[in-house]
Amino acid sequence: MILISAGYYIEKVTVPASKPYITFQGEGRDVTIIEWHDRASDRGSNGQQLRTYRTASVSVFANYFSARNISFKNTAPAPMPGMKGRQAAAFRISGDKAYFAGCGFYGAQDTLCDDAGRHYFKECYIEGSIDFIFGNGRSMYRDCELHSIATRFGSIAAQDRNSPDEKTGFAFLNCRVTGTGPLYVGRAMGQYSRIVYSHTYFDNVVAHGGWDDWDHASNKNKTVFFGVYKCWGPGAEAVRGVSWARELDYASAHKFLAKSFVNGRHWIAPSDA
Repeated sequence: MILISAGYYIEKVTVPASKPYITFQGEGRDVTIIEWHDRASDRGSNGQQLRTYRTASVSVFANYFSARNISFKNTAPAPMPGMKGRQAAAFRISGDKAYFAGCGFYGAQDTLCDDAGRHYFKECYIEGSIDFIFGNGRSMYRDCELHSIATRFGSIAAQDRNSPDEKTGFAFLNCRVTGTGPLYVGRAMGQYSRIVYSHTYFDNVVAHGGWDDWDHASNKNKTVFFGVYKCWGPGAEAVRGVSWARELDYASAHKFLAKSFVNGRHWIAPSDA
């Protein structure tokens, strides 16, 4: 365990795959903060553009990583929709069996790169404007606040599942969607993108239609799995705004309602679920 005292740490951090079982323990989401400012169009040490995945202020490739009571930021200015090269991740998680509790993730476009592996986020705050949770992780977000800072148009989650055989997807449970809009709640980054919201509150920020099929040309609306189960709030009706976002019953929703979605019985302590 690495104890990180209150303060702003302005640096870029990488946890390599060779360093499993590391915990970042902060003193509070509002007082312990690691931040950097890279954008996708910035040049790396080799002179090449970083591109999105290498912009993260903190990147974790190791398995069994955990973070508690700490925030991660990318302070690059928020771009307008459609601007090129302005993606700027605050955090990238590419390791398996990662656990986050009481953490903050702050950015604009592509804040949290939920890249690969099984992940569990509990009571976290995630802020951004466009696709601010994205990747092909298999992740549960429980009791989190998803806060939009979109100025003209935004989106919460872009999930990149590309085969019906992949077990990846994003399950949002007992979350709150707040901030500014209009925004899509999910976008089909992959052909078989999978995103489910259950027991989630939506403020009045959801765009008409609620969901986006990404490119309007590959018939992803026939292959994605976008679901809603017992959600509420003034924006909830818009989340049910397209025929291919399903209103789930318990039989189809239950696997997205427990830590078993990420095989959590085997690696998440009962007291942490």
